[in-house]
Amino acid sequence: MKLLHPSQVLVLGFTTLILVGAMLLTLPISSATHHTVGVIDALFTSTSAVCVTGLVVLDTGTQFSLFGQLVILLLIQCGGLGIMAMASMIFLLIGKQITLRERILIKESLNEFKISSVVRLVKTILQFTFVIELLGAALLCIRYIPQYGVASGIYHAVFHSVSAFCNAGFDINGGFQSFTAYVGDPLVNFTLMTLIILGGLGFVVIFDLINKLKKPRTVRLTLHSKLVLYTTAALILIGIVGFFAMENANPNTLGGLNPKEKVLADIFQSVTPRTAGFNTIDQGKLTTGSKMLTMALMFVGASPGGTGGGIKTTTAIIVFLLIASVIQGKHEITVMKRQISRETVLRAITLFVGGLLLILAFTFILVIIEDGKGGLFITENIMFEVISAFGTVGLSTGITPFLAPLSRVVIILAMFTGRVGLLTVMYAVANRLRRSDVDIHYTEENVMIG
Repeated sequence: MKLLHPSQVLVLGFTTLILVGAMLLTLPISSATHHTVGVIDALFTSTSAVCVTGLVVLDTGTQFSLFGQLVILLLIQCGGLGIMAMASMIFLLIGKQITLRERILIKESLNEFKISSVVRLVKTILQFTFVIELLGAALLCIRYIPQYGVASGIYHAVFHSVSAFCNAGFDINGGFQSFTAYVGDPLVNFTLMTLIILGGLGFVVIFDLINKLKKPRTVRLTLHSKLVLYTTAALILIGIVGFFAMENANPNTLGGLNPKEKVLADIFQSVTPRTAGFNTIDQGKLTTGSKMLTMALMFVGASPGGTGGGIKTTTAIIVFLLIASVIQGKHEITVMKRQISRETVLRAITLFVGGLLLILAFTFILVIIEDGKGGLFITENIMFEVISAFGTVGLSTGITPFLAPLSRVVIILAMFTGRVGLLTVMYAVANRLRRSDVDIHYTEENVMIG
């Protein structure tokens, strides 16, 4: 284990958790019928839970027993906070000293720059997470307890609060309906959206904001926090305006709702592609333009250091700034009187282009596998599914339960890569294949492009 690179340890950690979860979900006790759900479906569900995606081939609320649902909930919590954060919690509870190597792994898993304060950061993250999830559950109890009774109502509230904050998209409402029955409920909608946004912002940004609110005159937000907040707000606003323009006249989505439901559904549809996966309107009945907008939002996803997936908001804004700089003839990328480092720009380009290529490759494979099925299995819906998996979103046009076994394996790979991180997976493979040759620098020569 000591010879492994941190990226390899993270990949191995997520893989181990997924396999353990799959083994537990394969047990008859995990099924509502007390018959095993099968290896592929158990592996798919475990991957979706650990990777906080929410794509499901089996309805969580009706086809899994209480034991199975609790396993899924635990996998969601572990996957949302990250392997090293959960391991750190266990170490802290049993009083184990966290070594330097473990601190490096925590830093890598949290996308932190510094190693000096990662243990304190993990403690703060765990405390903040459980407090926010508890508050979210308390608000949802107002709706669920009158509907399901005290015990079941509290359970529903806790499950959905954890799932929302971890941007997992799993629900136990039953019938693959997600939250369509609550499309006009302000309490449920705003509670879930708040949890989704908080989970997707990233813990560093949240703590930066808290410090700013405590000391507004002395504390300044970091460039990272500013970029995350501005980009998040811009994407949500673009989604609200775009979805309303394209769905207002669609009788199968916003067009069939009353004014209050229409406003809530429009805002929720803009927030949920940020890797949340819940839905209050049928995704399969969206217009083609809305599907394309949803795919774009899913591809960007949440922000670094949070519970969501995607290429991240900062990656998207850096690529946008790079394009703007090239057009303006600038040799440096500057924003808010700060310069973005060359290494950061190269990482952003790699992640952006690599993500696109991976999505195209997975879509191509699925189109071949699912060829001839017809119905919902059109190319745009298949690409929607792939991007949802890679962005760890969980939204679906309805094709997930009908995917062929080989297609489910492809989606599993997409979810895993999206949650662990494309760069982390690439680094893990690269360090495995890397030879001990010393870097050699060659003479530069120009190549015509464009």
